[in-house]
Amino acid sequence: MEFDLQPTGTPVDAETRAGVLANPAFGRVFTDHMVSAQWTRERGWFDACLTPYAPLTLDPASVVLHYAQEVFEGLKAYLQPDGGIAMFRPDRNAARMVRSCARLALPPFPEDAFVAACELLVRTDRDWVPDGEGTSLYLRPFMYADEVGLGVRPSDSARFLLIASPAGNYFSGPLRPVSLWLSQEYVRAAPGGTGAAKTGGNYASSLVAQQEAIDNGCDQVVFLDAVEHRWLEELGGMNVFLVQDDRTLLTPPLGGTILEGVTRDSVITLARELGYTVEERPVDVDEWRKGATDGSVVEAFACGTAAVITPIGALRWPGGEAVAGDGQPGAVTTELRTALLDIQYGRRPDTHGWLHKVV
Repeated sequence: MEFDLQPTGTPVDAETRAGVLANPAFGRVFTDHMVSAQWTRERGWFDACLTPYAPLTLDPASVVLHYAQEVFEGLKAYLQPDGGIAMFRPDRNAARMVRSCARLALPPFPEDAFVAACELLVRTDRDWVPDGEGTSLYLRPFMYADEVGLGVRPSDSARFLLIASPAGNYFSGPLRPVSLWLSQEYVRAAPGGTGAAKTGGNYASSLVAQQEAIDNGCDQVVFLDAVEHRWLEELGGMNVFLVQDDRTLLTPPLGGTILEGVTRDSVITLARELGYTVEERPVDVDEWRKGATDGSVVEAFACGTAAVITPIGALRWPGGEAVAGDGQPGAVTTELRTALLDIQYGRRPDTHGWLHKVV
């Protein structure tokens, strides 16, 4: 796929950009350009181009606005010690987007074109990559059905877009444990549903539970399975791990209802290299609650592209609370977070080839 280059003639001035990069929030300010491509059932993919970042024109009867036929991804580019820039495992995001497209009856975006689009945007907007600890350039590829019509069927046209945003920590302020609300009424996904796809509908359906978490003084919500309401699944936007006896990590298995997190996979790989045992198996929420009380669960943490690895302090539910260890970032969580960040920022050898050098 060849991308036509139509760069902006009015980029953000250096002083304004420097002000943003000095203290970037998460997903609030966007770079000068975006990448797009169009698809129709008759023509396939065409009109791939890099253009100035700008609002979209969308027909009110576009399929996505009525039936939520869309998918998205999220990955990061990091400034390296030599001044270069590298993306973290973009091939995994490209492959996952293909799987999400299949589940949402959208056309697959070629994996090589996905990576090439990310490379192009990062190279073009390289001056937007921040250089502070915990900062990165967050890339958001997405695709939506743009056919005009209200018939309930897969769209005959779709649009791919890629935007980028300089990002700081997902949770504002210095690293701290987050508190979780255990959802009793709502579930994120069910067998046969879209839980393994990265689609906006999964996040939309989690927001009422997230608001419940906020109303109860918690940062995030954690969901249980839809059948027995006892097995841990994931947070609203992150995977979850428990640490037993300092050497064993537990995390729920993939099986169609949990997103196959790129960070999750990276954590499992690094943990095993560091000598930890990792068990991907069903985890009863009572194993967490009782383990926090009897000391068999000593730490808990969440992981995802946006938040990397984030320690979990308290797990709360109506009338109860469980705190693993002393509720502060534990040694295992800290070690894994440091190991992962050191690879992403180029401070330790990348023996897995996870870094994709762009410039």
